[in-house]
Amino acid sequence: MSDLIELKFRLSDGTDIGPNKYDPSITVASLKESILARWPQGKENAPRVINDVKLINAGRILENNQTIAESRVPVSELPGGVITMHVVVRPPALDKNNEEPLAKVSNNNRCACTIL
Repeated sequence: MSDLIELKFRLSDGTDIGPNKYDPSITVASLKESILARWPQGKENAPRVINDVKLINAGRILENNQTIAESRVPVSELPGGVITMHVVVRPPALDKNNEEPLAKVSNNNRCACTIL
């Protein structure tokens, strides 16, 4: 099938999950489930549920109920190319008695983008 879209998911530390090919009718929620299933073992801040994950494509946060076809941005399409989506993991819930987890997360999550 030439209709399949090739995607890879860039994690905050610069590593990737994928690339893999997906049907344009798959939902963003299904993509997030795939990311959870393929999350690298031993990585810090691993998401537990799909709502812990945000997918960003061309600066837009994708909604769970959208399909890939609905969420694609024309600028990101390259014939025969791989579309890279950024993965952001929601920090763990802050314990009101201990603010240390939030401090650790804010120091570790850094993202750098280069626009050429």
